[in-house]
Amino acid sequence: MNTEPTSINMEYHIENLDKEVLMALYKNILKPRLIEEKMLILLRQGKIGKWFSGIGQEAIAVGVTMALNTNEYILPMHRNLGVFTSREIPLYRLFAQWQGKASGFTKGRDRSFHFGTQKYKIIGMISHLGPQLGVADGIALASKLRKRHEVTAVFTGEGGTSEGDFHEALNVASVWQLPVLFCVENNGYGLSTPTKEQYNCVNIADRGLGYGIESHIIDGNNIIEVYKKVSELAESVRGNPRPILLEFKTFRMRGHEEASGIKYVPQELMDAWAAKDPVLNFEAFLKDTGILNDDEHAAIQEAIKAEINEHLDMAFMEEAIIPDKTNELNDVYQDFDYQEIKNENKLKKIRFIDAISESLKQSMEHHEDLVIMGQDIAEYGGAFKITDGFVAQFGKERVRNTPICESAIIETAMGLSIAGIKSIVEMQFADFVSSGFNPIVNYLAKSHYRWGQQADVVIRMPCGGGVAAGPFHSQTNEAWFTKTPGLKVVYPAFPYDAKGLLATAINDPNPVLFFEHKGLYRSIRQEVPVDYYTLPFGKASVINEGNDVTIISFGAAVHWALETLENDPEISADVIDLRTLQPLDTDTIYQSVRKTGKAIILQEDSLFGGIASDISALIMEHCFQSLDAPVKRVASLETPIPFASQLEAQYLPKKTFEEALKTLLAY
Repeated sequence: MNTEPTSINMEYHIENLDKEVLMALYKNILKPRLIEEKMLILLRQGKIGKWFSGIGQEAIAVGVTMALNTNEYILPMHRNLGVFTSREIPLYRLFAQWQGKASGFTKGRDRSFHFGTQKYKIIGMISHLGPQLGVADGIALASKLRKRHEVTAVFTGEGGTSEGDFHEALNVASVWQLPVLFCVENNGYGLSTPTKEQYNCVNIADRGLGYGIESHIIDGNNIIEVYKKVSELAESVRGNPRPILLEFKTFRMRGHEEASGIKYVPQELMDAWAAKDPVLNFEAFLKDTGILNDDEHAAIQEAIKAEINEHLDMAFMEEAIIPDKTNELNDVYQDFDYQEIKNENKLKKIRFIDAISESLKQSMEHHEDLVIMGQDIAEYGGAFKITDGFVAQFGKERVRNTPICESAIIETAMGLSIAGIKSIVEMQFADFVSSGFNPIVNYLAKSHYRWGQQADVVIRMPCGGGVAAGPFHSQTNEAWFTKTPGLKVVYPAFPYDAKGLLATAINDPNPVLFFEHKGLYRSIRQEVPVDYYTLPFGKASVINEGNDVTIISFGAAVHWALETLENDPEISADVIDLRTLQPLDTDTIYQSVRKTGKAIILQEDSLFGGIASDISALIMEHCFQSLDAPVKRVASLETPIPFASQLEAQYLPKKTFEEALKTLLAY
């Protein structure tokens, strides 16, 4: 550091803090500053490609981290280097992470601070900012369920408070009284947009009143004020679990990232905050009070710089990652050791909806801490009464009504997974998942690939048409998710499959979208084992055998295909019920198509972009020489699904399938 303040521009109230604590605070606030100064040099030299500076904000990250116990989770942003260094992560691992080396935390798959580490109880952010707030709710919920008396701290900036995730996360935390410290670093600008264009209240802390939660404004440049206040509040929250909103007033002395610059900041504002530099002022105070002398100061700086240089050399000397497709593909999903459980001795004939309910109930018994979350699922039993009676057996801690906030609840489920608890989230209707789309496709799906963290979450998706529910309650939107690596997609057509596959979905440590066709809930009955059992993913069911054509389908459309064959007994067809769409049983598809020479794929979703297109392409690529006709796809109209019964009947492909099938056979 090249300059020192000519006077101390802050008041430090160090009562009850001994020299050991003060020196630890100083070393911890100095270290990220020295690292940043080194990174800026390397950036100018072209040795690193990008840097998000937190210069001017170090007191917040360091003070909050030191106020927490090392077993308590922190969810930082990309300017909170002090969180990582205060938790004593080896610097070479941080440097390797920033350089995309193997000894970093993401195997070169993500950059900067977009990673987590269970060893150091740090959960990094994703670029969408808001989701980590709900993830903190989930981690805190796990702590509360286990009565561990821990607090979770999560960071965001003033710009991030404009996102809906902020509202949802604070609301859930308030309703459930979760032990979360929501730390907002208000540095005046969201990139270049000033706060007056971000929100229209005086202080972000004022919003606490609207959520019914306690809030505080803290001088984010004063390391002592941050440390003492957060220590006091954290201790209080451990004994009396509740959320608290903390607004740290601070300033970012560099651009959003170095390429952005700071031309949009008035010089007088820069000068005013430069005088409040959190590192230089604290250093001057320690020297002025005799706690730190020049020799100690020099020795500390020399030791930190030596450590930085040593660890930088280690990172630079490490070989670059050699791309390996097998490694990349193998890390998309957490390994799942499927355990087949059979209980075929006692059967009873039940409806599809009963199979779902039984599987959930037996899984709740099988996994003692499994949590179910969703709108109206507790005493009311859910929109379809699937969880009716669950509260009486398992209690409201495990069967949780949620506010109407799909995004935050999916994020909460991710937080539970980070803390080691399985969870199920019920979308009241599959259509509503669009309100929680971001955390599914950008957090749950990518988490294991990015840094090895499983997303042990099942999302139940009541879906489908034929029930005159209109455009917002009738979609079958599986294609939104089969496109996304990292997700598993299950779509049963029969009660037996629904019960066994749901049990497997819950056992699987990966995120699973479990589609349940509403039209099948009370219309389909089947003999199903009474006791708990599982069925494997990635194994289709051949439910009818023939020689003329292969019919491939899933969900309610399977029953339409079977009904067509009943009406046309002269047609000899293999009928393949896929059961799971990701993983997809291509072996069964190819074997059948090579036998029959013709293939038709029936899906309820509209045609373009649906999974039928990919299956068709796979058949063309792998079975072309066996085909006697082009592969045929049959699907619903290219419109939203309508409400009126006659329009819905026209929309669905149930009637058009028979004609398409006969045309294919006549080819």
